[in-house]
Amino acid sequence: MIATRRRSLALAVLFAVAAFPAAAAEPFPDWLQALRAEAREKGISEATLDAALAGIEPIPRVVELDRKQPEFTLTFQQYMERVVPEARIRKGREKLAENRAALEAVARAHQVQPRFIVALWGIETDFGRVTGGFKVVQALATLAYDGRRSKYFRGELLNALTILEQGHIAPEAMVGSWAGAMGQSQFMPSSFLNFAVDEDSDGRKDIWTTPLDVFGSAANYLRRSGWKDDQTWGRAVRLPAGFDPALADLKVVKPLGEWQALGLRRADGGDLPTRQLPASVVLPAGEGGPAFLVYDNYRTILKWNRSTYFAMAVGHLADAIGDR
Repeated sequence: MIATRRRSLALAVLFAVAAFPAAAAEPFPDWLQALRAEAREKGISEATLDAALAGIEPIPRVVELDRKQPEFTLTFQQYMERVVPEARIRKGREKLAENRAALEAVARAHQVQPRFIVALWGIETDFGRVTGGFKVVQALATLAYDGRRSKYFRGELLNALTILEQGHIAPEAMVGSWAGAMGQSQFMPSSFLNFAVDEDSDGRKDIWTTPLDVFGSAANYLRRSGWKDDQTWGRAVRLPAGFDPALADLKVVKPLGEWQALGLRRADGGDLPTRQLPASVVLPAGEGGPAFLVYDNYRTILKWNRSTYFAMAVGHLADAIGDR
């Protein structure tokens, strides 16, 4: 019996070391005390630290999700069918209509078209339906302690504690993804501190339950990242025979007139717009797949999420929702 218990304890220790390499050098309680000291130096009060950190432990499931993220194997068509289905388009139109007054107010304040705000909202959290069920502080503490990307997540944890100190949300209500993305706009704490706004002027920036703050924060992110509300994101095009695929690169930027001269046309065969917007060719499915000319706003969407598929999905959903 004693030998069995020893073997079980040894296995438990091995699991802990394997799951949390930092634990081999520093027990979690010691690590947490050092974290608290650093947070105090940054102005976080003892009351906030007690409320946020009391009784927390690393979450093995968070480490598992971080290390076993599935390989991205969807084709562009499969991704678009999954992320921009007809049901989401219909729901997006409904949400735009339901929130028209708020969205138009946000559009005037931040110079971002409502359809793009709704598209981001829909793709990130299905219009606020799926925001994640992990306690953000505990998840970030787990990842900061884990050691694989500890510097990044330690910074995000300190940012989360700053948000709590500022009184925008209670610790138990600060929930999000396993990686710490929060609320209906799925902002990391650093993005929250940089871009979240108190659009309804109630003294709190609430991206969890206040639609006006959700819309305003998303629009503020886009505007401050370079959004231009007199432009769209891009458009589908036809490539001429013999088109040089080396030109399909975001680093290759030409005004629309030059692309027209090279033989590119709208998807229906018509001429490109006469406005000389700088544009690049993107082939999200590779050579032989659909082609798009993308503008500066497409690059701004990439600042939100550096994924070609994601940016394409936002643009397509926004176009399908329509109504500027």
